[in-house]
Amino acid sequence: MPASPVVSRPRRRTMPSLRRRTVPAPDGAHWPHVVVVGGGFAGANAVLGLTDTKVRITLIDRNLYKTFQPLLYQVATAGLNPGDVTMMLRGLSLKVPNMRFRQGVVTGVDPQAKTVTVEGASEPWTLAYDYLVLANGATTTFFGTPGAEENAMPMYTRAQALRMRDRIFAELERTSRAGDGDRLCVSVVGGGPTGVEIAGALADFRRQELDILYPEMDPGTLHIRLIQRGTELIKEFDPGLREYAADELEARGVELSLGHGVKSVGYDYVELDDGSILESDITVWAAGVAIPDCVADWGLPQVKGGRLDVEEDLQVKGFPGVYAAGDMAAQADPLPQLAQPAIQTGCHVAEMIHADVHGGAHKPFRYKNLGTMATIGRRAAIADIPGVGSLTGTAGWFAWLGVHVAKLLGHRNRRAVTMNLLSLYTGTRSTHQPNPILGDIDSVAAQREFENHAGDRKFGPGYLS
Repeated sequence: MPASPVVSRPRRRTMPSLRRRTVPAPDGAHWPHVVVVGGGFAGANAVLGLTDTKVRITLIDRNLYKTFQPLLYQVATAGLNPGDVTMMLRGLSLKVPNMRFRQGVVTGVDPQAKTVTVEGASEPWTLAYDYLVLANGATTTFFGTPGAEENAMPMYTRAQALRMRDRIFAELERTSRAGDGDRLCVSVVGGGPTGVEIAGALADFRRQELDILYPEMDPGTLHIRLIQRGTELIKEFDPGLREYAADELEARGVELSLGHGVKSVGYDYVELDDGSILESDITVWAAGVAIPDCVADWGLPQVKGGRLDVEEDLQVKGFPGVYAAGDMAAQADPLPQLAQPAIQTGCHVAEMIHADVHGGAHKPFRYKNLGTMATIGRRAAIADIPGVGSLTGTAGWFAWLGVHVAKLLGHRNRRAVTMNLLSLYTGTRSTHQPNPILGDIDSVAAQREFENHAGDRKFGPGYLS
């Protein structure tokens, strides 16, 4: 039997490896180690600023994602998905291949040993550094207000924004079954940009969507109040813009309670410092932030409020190689605790570390004011932009949208936020289909809790006086 002819197959072409080089140079393992604590605006921009610096970077954050906090209020009021305002921090390695991410909470810093301690599953672990960037930011403070921590709802993290969103709609469902004998009162404590934006978004929801989604409820059932200790809102802006914001909120039916601070917070009320009691089924706490208490144990110099005392180049005083950025840095000329100062300080710290590694000179940090913005609601925003001046109304709103979209790190985030906000704010009642972004709403549990607090409540049907 004749042998079968041998058929030679063409040699398969080997595909080149698509894996990126994780260390961009043969000697990368011996580069100085930079530990960045916190993946917010300051920390993320410090990492990005070290792209061309011969260092190894470890970024530590309690979350796997970076949160775009200026738009968290849109998550809390069901206007945006939580994924629209977050980006996975490991994605930074696309531009910074010498970065590694470790999830964890930094519980200690030893500047003498040059180590940080991170909370572990069973035991803490330590990480040595050559340069340290402290950009872990601030956290909510209740200023010792009785009942605030137990009853008020902060909105500084994604999880807090989601809890607020679900609570709002659970209470709306509960109230819709109560008939005309009950109403839902939301009090926003704090008249800064966050408080103004939350109050404005809720007012727009009431005006544009509430009667469609809850036709059995009178829109006046949802009452929105903004409480500010001072006599003016958003002090970051000039008086004309402050007045515009107040007028726009009042035109949207928001009650402004100015000139009195909150003395205590109960389950369904707030007590002001003049002794008056105001109904408040949901109390949103937007009154301020502070540095975490644990920073006091790190052996680094602090100023009033807990922020770290830094030199002009943002190096912590007395500790070469340790830098502070964002809310953590206390400078001689205090900066507002907003995104732009955090971004710029993070970038400057990266420049200083690059100078240390490559033999450059240090220079003092100089903040460049790019403007301040806040949105009040539908086609109403305020913007104070150097060289441009003050913008209000629709022009201010589009300026606000453009700047906020540009600050988002991910391309998907930019597209999603742009489309969602344009759909939410530019349509008319005849063209806009209300479709709030919801989670698992448990209105039965809300009703049960409402009834269980009959002895604590001061308002609503069935309370025990």
